[in-house]
Amino acid sequence: MKIEDSKPLNIRDWNPEDRPREKLLLKGTNALSDAELIAILIGSGTANLSAVEVSKKVLLQGNNNINLLAKLSVKELMKVKGIGEAKAITIVAALELGRRRKESDSEEKPKITTSKDAFDQLKGDLMDLPHEEFWVLLLNRAHRVTKKKRISEGGVAGTVADPKIIYKLALEELASGVVVAHNAK
Repeated sequence: MKIEDSKPLNIRDWNPEDRPREKLLLKGTNALSDAELIAILIGSGTANLSAVEVSKKVLLQGNNNINLLAKLSVKELMKVKGIGEAKAITIVAALELGRRRKESDSEEKPKITTSKDAFDQLKGDLMDLPHEEFWVLLLNRAHRVTKKKRISEGGVAGTVADPKIIYKLALEELASGVVVAHNAK
């Protein structure tokens, strides 16, 4: 039998301290590569590829950049051999949890004093969307965000925001200031 004809090593055949799950338990999450973390999420590979190898192909879809990977849809992830709908959904959900975690890191309500401050508050919600959305930030008298809300979701060429809905929300929340924004495509 030639070396080229042999099947790749199954993860169960790897040294236990090199297996992603065991490595996480022994050395912690920081010891794992992005591919190994995704491999834990997807759980298994294909007949010819280990979960880590499939995960490396997933990362290539996002040019080995987690931020670009987060912009991919379930259908785009499913283009990778070994990634079905369930595995693609798991990856998308994990990346969304990471985005939400980063967004909720701050206990103190953010202060909006410049357009960049407003951008920083909304970029996580708007940056990965294939369609347009309209959002508002409601501010208190100290210019701190009291509420962030999506007002409308549109198509790839536009969205409609009714001012009456925005004013109603601002009045109900007793907002002293309102910042409106949308992602133009």
